[in-house]
Amino acid sequence: MMTDDQLLRYSRQIMLPALDVAGQEKLLAARVLVVGLGGLGSPVAIYLAAAGIGHLVLADFDRVDLSNLQRQIVHSSADIGRPKVASARDSLLALNPSIAVTVLDRKLEGADLAEQVAQADAVVDCTDNFSVRFALNAACVAAAKPLISGAAIRMEGQVSVFDTRDPASPCYRCLYQEGDDSQLTCSESGVIAPLVGMIGTTQALETLKVVAGFGRPLVGRVLLLDAYTLEWRSLKLRPDPACPVCGEQRHAPAV
Repeated sequence: MMTDDQLLRYSRQIMLPALDVAGQEKLLAARVLVVGLGGLGSPVAIYLAAAGIGHLVLADFDRVDLSNLQRQIVHSSADIGRPKVASARDSLLALNPSIAVTVLDRKLEGADLAEQVAQADAVVDCTDNFSVRFALNAACVAAAKPLISGAAIRMEGQVSVFDTRDPASPCYRCLYQEGDDSQLTCSESGVIAPLVGMIGTTQALETLKVVAGFGRPLVGRVLLLDAYTLEWRSLKLRPDPACPVCGEQRHAPAV
């Protein structure tokens, strides 16, 4: 049962018929894994903390650099040189001291990654590395956990929700081929600061929808943003029956 302080803090959300008290209680009971505390992870973490996700698990092995501060708004100049997870934790607890924040100052892989994904109610991919994205996707498919994926580079961004508990949902591997890890990064190609905020806040919204069970999440769809013209496009996505990650799971015989 929520306290009086929580009822007041989240009152503007609770007023929404689609969320109400029951939805807010789901948020407070949720554990969400956020991988990457950079340009996308900053707004994701801030809005999930503000909205009342009860337990945030932050994973990143990088340190705050001066060049990050143009867009990674969860960090400040005083945090330069600190682990990003520690900097983000301090900012989030200053914003909402009633939530729990666990920090993982390491690269998640293997059994460690599988364990963290299995414990989460939702996983938010805020990385810019394809090998990490593929590993996150495989772990989410194996554990039947929703993956909220975002990407932003230059002045282009995209968001999608991969949730293979839904037969209509593809997984990340259905769309992208493994093998070529020569992806573009912000350090090589640049990025406009508000773009990562727009994509990250959209990821945060999709996470709240998935966790609380309201609205229509971006399952089976990808939302594309062209920031040059400020135009959004929505494209339908379908599962690949031959996908090496989720295809076998879909065709596995019922036990």
